[in-house]
Amino acid sequence: MAKKIMKSTHLFTSESVTKGHPDKVADQISDGVLDCLLAKDPFARVACETLVTTGLVVLAGEITVHNSKAKEALLTVETVARDVVRSIGYNDSATGFDYRSCAVLTALHSQSADIAQGVGKALDRHQGAGDQGLMFGFACDETKVLMPLPIYMAHCLTDKLSEVRESGVLKWVRPDGKSQVTIRYANERPDAIDAIVLSTQHDESVINPRTNNMSDQARAKLIEKVVRPVVMAINPKLWSNRIKFHINPTGRFVTGGPHGDSGVTGRKIIVDTYGGRGAHGGGAFSGKDPSKVDRSASYMARYVAKNVVAAKLASVCEVQVSYAIGVAEPISVLVDCEGTARVDEARLAKAIRDIFPLTPAGIIKHLDLLRPIYRDTAAGGHFGRKGPHFTWEKTDKVDALRKAMGL
Repeated sequence: MAKKIMKSTHLFTSESVTKGHPDKVADQISDGVLDCLLAKDPFARVACETLVTTGLVVLAGEITVHNSKAKEALLTVETVARDVVRSIGYNDSATGFDYRSCAVLTALHSQSADIAQGVGKALDRHQGAGDQGLMFGFACDETKVLMPLPIYMAHCLTDKLSEVRESGVLKWVRPDGKSQVTIRYANERPDAIDAIVLSTQHDESVINPRTNNMSDQARAKLIEKVVRPVVMAINPKLWSNRIKFHINPTGRFVTGGPHGDSGVTGRKIIVDTYGGRGAHGGGAFSGKDPSKVDRSASYMARYVAKNVVAAKLASVCEVQVSYAIGVAEPISVLVDCEGTARVDEARLAKAIRDIFPLTPAGIIKHLDLLRPIYRDTAAGGHFGRKGPHFTWEKTDKVDALRKAMGL
């Protein structure tokens, strides 16, 4: 067992964004299109990219469907895009983006026959990976959902920000927003919150006419209604008067969403995963059907890592898998417990390959991925979530892992 190298006190920061952030609008539209097609054709091949900007949604990519119902659904992608924009809360042209008035342009075509030939038929045991690449999964025991504390808290803050907007608790909050959390670590364990950044788009009602910036009262409300409840729910001991708050630090944030900044699918991959704590192979998730291992193998790697930590075989676990296009078995599997393993890592890696299905067909079947479940994943992170859609968050392999390791 490797000896853990203890570091001195250090700071680590992660960020999240709300569902109204331009990049997340794009992710949700791409996954909305994916869900629409999977509902009619579970074996659809989808790679849908979205661009949003002032008054405009552009859909591009490669889509192949196999029945008439799915072909009909493909004609409704404009309606899907508008429905996603509406549900997020962009329903007023005065904000520069409105589901009713925005233009929706489509540039979708079928998947390359060369790629389709290499991937093969869905759920065939010889089904090859949809592309080459490397994917990572990560888990640690810093939180109850086995996610790093900074990204988990950042997601909770943006979720709460959307909640107070949608419920009307803070009626002046608009859909776009971001959070950032800096945690102080001592001997590799979370010790205190050093700083919290929270920025939210807002209407003119909370502008101080003297400064032309957000009022101090509005900033205090964000701490009272968003920040404090989140911290107290996660761990009341983390709340202190030493936390540095940066609430709408630019002063005002009236212009936002796709009107304030363009958004593109796949530009928030660190927000989607572990906030920079675990490694990332570079492939985005949203808009891709599960034949694309960028998505499905990343989900499986998280499933593996989470079960390792839940089984108390390590406090930290990172799993890397890699694939070649058209080849079913992974090219490599690496397990790194960062010196926290309580068992031999070589034996653990072998047990993982024995217990977990790592071929594309095996992953898809085991995690039940041929379902329209993906729009829910496209905001708030893909990991550390609850609900029937998030099958990769189960810890049902704990007993099998412990038995394999002789525990």
